Amino acid sequence: MKVKDKIALLKSKREQVAKMGGDARIEKQHEKGKLTARERINLLFDEGSFYEIDSLVKHRSTNFGMEQVEIQSDGVIVGHGMINGRVVFAFSQDFTSGGGALGEMHATKICKVMDLAMKAGAPIVGLNDSGGARVEEGVDALKGYGDVFFRNSRASGVIPQISAIMGPCAGGAVYSPAMTDFIFMVKKTSNMFITSPYVIKTVTGEETTFEELGGAMVHNTKSGNAHFACENDTDCIEQIRELIDFLPNNNMELTPALDMEDDPLRSCDILDTIIPDDSKEAYDMKNIIEEVLDGGYFYEVHEHFAENCIVGFGRLNNRSVGIIANQPMFLAGCLDIDASDKISRFIRTCDAFNIPIITFVDVPGYLPGVQQEWNGIIRHGAKLLWSYSEATVPKFTVVVRKDYGGAYVAMSSKHLGADMVFAWPTAEIAVMGAKGAVEVISTYKKEIATAEDKAAKREEKINEYETAFGVPYLAAERGYIDEVILPSETRERLIMALDALRSKVELVPAKKHGNIPQ
Repeated sequence: MKVKDKIALLKSKREQVAKMGGDARIEKQHEKGKLTARERINLLFDEGSFYEIDSLVKHRSTNFGMEQVEIQSDGVIVGHGMINGRVVFAFSQDFTSGGGALGEMHATKICKVMDLAMKAGAPIVGLNDSGGARVEEGVDALKGYGDVFFRNSRASGVIPQISAIMGPCAGGAVYSPAMTDFIFMVKKTSNMFITSPYVIKTVTGEETTFEELGGAMVHNTKSGNAHFACENDTDCIEQIRELIDFLPNNNMELTPALDMEDDPLRSCDILDTIIPDDSKEAYDMKNIIEEVLDGGYFYEVHEHFAENCIVGFGRLNNRSVGIIANQPMFLAGCLDIDASDKISRFIRTCDAFNIPIITFVDVPGYLPGVQQEWNGIIRHGAKLLWSYSEATVPKFTVVVRKDYGGAYVAMSSKHLGADMVFAWPTAEIAVMGAKGAVEVISTYKKEIATAEDKAAKREEKINEYETAFGVPYLAAERGYIDEVILPSETRERLIMALDALRSKVELVPAKKHGNIPQ
């Protein structure tokens, strides 16, 4: 064969690969409101920067006549490129080619690109759109899933792993995304579940739909399995590109600095009047967060799950920070099982990737209730204590209002290793609220019991307790609060603290790993 014929042959093979599952299947994909695997890759990466590998890989199964079945690129596109000028590796399952089902060689391709990402110390993004395991390949397909899971575990905390569910993701396929750092889902076109609605109906008699069982909003609101709910494929990919800007390439690097064109010494005067005079009145904690952050921009994570707390990313003086806060607008900002899980996971993500943590506190306590106790608030709440204590990144806390009881300790107190704790003059740091304290403290109870006007005496004692103990100054006198600051000074103080602690080094005891409460 002549050289020109060899070159022509390669071009022909490339053209065939580029057709994926063919025009009819591509059209069907578009009719569902979904982009193809290649269209997604092209959107994800900077224009012209993606380079594919293993495009000519084929399956080698001969079971059930599979030797006659052609699956382009074995149903998955893998390679590397640039996202906002940074190297990122990715795989994108092709539903138009064999339903994107995972077989032996399909998994081998994913494992190869994961290994390359680890060697390069670069993030990896997985775009999932698959019918699940390729049944014809039997145990070889199951082995493939196991190989991927193993690499998810080894890469965890080393490089950022991001998953997007952009179609079906069922059975064993769901575990790989669940082992990654962030999961995006697309409304109406993506779903995740272990067993399908058909199997559930057969086994339990329950009737449900794909959307009701494992749609984007279900996993964003009820299960907490997903972190983001996107409007469509394009929105999903744009959000992934944005998230990567907040993350470092790997656990040995810092996040990139982006010029936000915001004065680090800017005063936040509006914060001096943001806390209501009535301590029972709610306000939106996001207004505080946005006022403090560069450009007023907050990239929220897990927005729809456990809304009594807030987690997400922002920038201070152009550098990424992780934000954690109570939200008085929901359940008065109480901590519960879901909030504890949500915050704990986010703390560990930030700590793994050298992102400083800032906590804004307004918490009346842990949510009381029989179901909370029966469902394990003790062990879930303990995760919060564990995660803050374990984290060695710079940790800063701002107490804006209530900070009561065990929740005071849990929300990044000095006692769990917070580097600097600031309090506003509106802070109420105590074992419990004044009304509860009056019902417990024996001297108060006696005075109320012997008073002619018991209601007036009770109100007097409530005011007395609030004046004496519902303030930040006792904690400041003992050094548990590093400084009581004006709310308007918050941004400046946090930025200066971050600059001072940027080179923080904290040594921990040598051990294989701790045993975090589950």
